[in-house]
Amino acid sequence: MKMKKRQKKPNLPSTVTELDTEDGSKVYVVGTAHFSDSSKKDVVKTIQEVQPDVVVVELCQYRVSMLKMDEKTLLKEAKEINLEKLQQAIKQNGVMSGLMQMLLLKVSAHITEQLGMAPGGEFREAFKEASKVPFCKFHLGDRPIPVTFKRAIAALSFWQKVKLAWGLCFLSDPISKDDVEKCKQKDLLEQMMAEMIGEFPDLHRTIVSERDVYLTYMLKQAAKQIELPRASETEPRKYIPAVVVGVVGMGHVPGIEKNWNSDLNIQEIMSVPPPSASSKIFKFVIKATVFGLMGYGCYRIGQRTVQFILSMPAAQSYLQKLTEIRSQH
Repeated sequence: MKMKKRQKKPNLPSTVTELDTEDGSKVYVVGTAHFSDSSKKDVVKTIQEVQPDVVVVELCQYRVSMLKMDEKTLLKEAKEINLEKLQQAIKQNGVMSGLMQMLLLKVSAHITEQLGMAPGGEFREAFKEASKVPFCKFHLGDRPIPVTFKRAIAALSFWQKVKLAWGLCFLSDPISKDDVEKCKQKDLLEQMMAEMIGEFPDLHRTIVSERDVYLTYMLKQAAKQIELPRASETEPRKYIPAVVVGVVGMGHVPGIEKNWNSDLNIQEIMSVPPPSASSKIFKFVIKATVFGLMGYGCYRIGQRTVQFILSMPAAQSYLQKLTEIRSQH
């Protein structure tokens, strides 16, 4: 059924890059803008045309929830970045990585607010379309986000951390839907990040280049030949080339092409280096600031509470009685 639907010469969008493996498998990489209706259509068309055996998306297990959430819920979630979410991020990933995650979420929320469109629509479309293709597997192809954040933090000096956090905190440039479509040649979210981290080569390496390598590795793993069912154990094994669709941000496509014919080892880029002295200092400063603000808040609340209680008639009456008793003695 799937083989019959599969087009020999598929009519693919211009955003698709075709790659081949040594054993004849084909990989169709759809380069997308994460906030684009056009990208969603490109993903649907590609999956329908090639009827893949595997669909690989630029998500990890920590972000898989967005696949099953509706657009309204995601829009609400992206706009609501509060103290509870910050505490949860810090609890899961540590102070530094948690703060980095929330700052990047702020960038995403800024785009969401400007466009009224939730991110990751192309991944949700890929998930829906993959479920319609017989025996199609769905793989998460991105490096776990805590690893990326921890490696990114470790790559920065103390002042670079401060500078980056400042830039992310005060992001406010307006974005139009036309800007998004203009960015079909370079994903909008990743372009904004690239502009902010351009002066930090090590950060670009951890957030973009290393993930290019990881995504390439996962696509090649997904493209391994498929073993056909055997009637019996004595029957010789037979394999056929696989067909894979990869859905990634447009900014990753050049890196995937560059790494495609290389022997890749992802062990190094999966390791988390121990915190540097600057990381410990920055962590101490952040904690000191948070506890300082909390302490000041308690002090102010305490002051106001005491003033409020003393201003109550019952308290004033009680104090007056104490004064009279003391004067009698």
